[in-house]
This record gives sequence, C-alpha cells and structure tokens, in this order.
Amino acid sequence: MTERCAAACTRRGDPQEGTAPPVSTWLLIEQPRAWGPDPWRDCDLPVEVVEGLAERVRGTGTRVLLIRRPGRTAADGPLRWAFVDSVAGTSWWSTFTDPAALLSAPWRSGVASSEPVYLVCTHGRHDACCAIRGRPVAAALALSHPSETWECSHVGGDRFAANLVALPSGLYFGKVTPESVGEVVSELAAGRLVLEHVRGRSTVSAPAQAAEFHVRGRVGERSVSALAPVSVEALGRDRWRVRLAGVAEGVEVSARFEEADSPLTCSAGRAGAVRHFRVEPAIFGESAAAAED
Repeated sequence: MTERCAAACTRRGDPQEGTAPPVSTWLLIEQPRAWGPDPWRDCDLPVEVVEGLAERVRGTGTRVLLIRRPGRTAADGPLRWAFVDSVAGTSWWSTFTDPAALLSAPWRSGVASSEPVYLVCTHGRHDACCAIRGRPVAAALALSHPSETWECSHVGGDRFAANLVALPSGLYFGKVTPESVGEVVSELAAGRLVLEHVRGRSTVSAPAQAAEFHVRGRVGERSVSALAPVSVEALGRDRWRVRLAGVAEGVEVSARFEEADSPLTCSAGRAGAVRHFRVEPAIFGESAAAAED
C-alpha cells in the first residue's frame, strides 16, 4: 500500500458528519496488553468469558471495547470495567480480578458517574492508521487528563483516525491530532463543539447526525445541548425529514454514494463507497431566526 486510508480520506475530502455508529450502551473492559486483529480472540480473557459476554450482549445494541492506559501501562491491582449508558448519560465503574465475574455482575453496578471519559482508538492490528495517528493523540491527552484518557479497540471509521469517543455522551470526533485534542476536550467540557472534528452522536441516526451538523455549520451554533434531533421521518430511499429542537421547520436530508478511488480502510481488499449527505433548504439562517421569534 502506497497511501494509508487516513491520508486518502483527507486527500479525497471524505465527509465525516453522520458517521458515528449507532451505539446506546457500551461495555468497557481493561486489558493492558497488545490486542490482535480480533481483540477478543487475542487478549488475556479466557475464551469461555469472551463467548459468554458475546451471548450476554447479543441483541442489546451494546458495543464491547477493550481499553488500556496510554503506553500500555501495566495495571497495578484489579482491572477496571464499566457499563456506559449514553442515553442516560451515566457510567458505572467496577473492578475485577476474575474475568468470569463479568458474566454475572449487574451491568449497572459499581460507582455511578456522569464525568467524562475519553477513548482514543489505537487498535493498530485492526488498522495501522489507528495506531499511527491514535497513539500520539492518546499520549497528548493523557498529559492533561490522565484519569479520563484510555486507548481503546476498534470504534469504526478507521479512515478518520485519530478517532476520539467522548463518553457517556457518545459523541464521536474524527481527524483529531495531538495539537487539536486539547481544544476538542476543553471546548466539550465548556459545553461546546469543535465542528471540524465532529462525526456525530452515537445515540441518533446518521441522517439526524448529518442534519444537526449542517445546520450547526450554517447558523454557527456550537452548544452541545442545542439543535437536538427530535424526530426522523423516512421520505423514500435515502431521503429523510429531520426535526431539530429550535428549528421551526423540518429539514430534508438526502444521501448519495460515491465510489472511492482507493480502499476505505488499510485492510480492505478493494475500494468502497463514500456516503455524502445533502441538507435542504440551502439557506438556514432564516429558519433559525424564525424559530427564535
């Protein structure tokens, strides 16, 4: 490969809005050692625990991620695990010494918290871009937020590396750099978004993510709590009407797919299609002003 997927993504200008995978709940399990291409088959968890956890979360929409401190720092004492509900905005943190305990422990147990946790995908055996671009971001963020920062296994969207997921909100940020991560996190703590890095919120659908992103860009709205999607109505194939809080009229969102000139991930064998969202009406300042009157 002469061009990594993240570099190709930047060259093509692939849009990253509306690309946060749909996840409402998360299971995070600390595993400090290196992860293989399939992290669950290539970690220290016994196979019966891996299979049991897969069965336990089946059909629940829960995403299971391995986490570790930047630099693969060896854990001192019990390992940590957490169940995160992005709809409720709450995380429950616990520890374990025997992995088998994860098969029966109540998900919502341990210490409840609404404090932020930052996951940076560094899963290099899944996609080299995640390690090449993710590890420097995790290291930079850990300098200022050591207790909140974790490296994590694959979160989706390798070509947008470095990828940052803020929990418990479920906000995805892409193309984050060591130089920009501090601003992304500090602005988020202040209740604002750095729009150029926003991929979307995992608790709403892709069309709603795209509608929110484009309206934000057109009216200059960066408050995290503003323009929350209220409803999504399918109008046909790849067309939706999305209603956003604070906007008088619903906006129409359409999607088209454009064949890329190279694979979308470093491990893909052939080129894929990039989804582009279009939001109408084209001029949103008037709608936003009308909603405020």
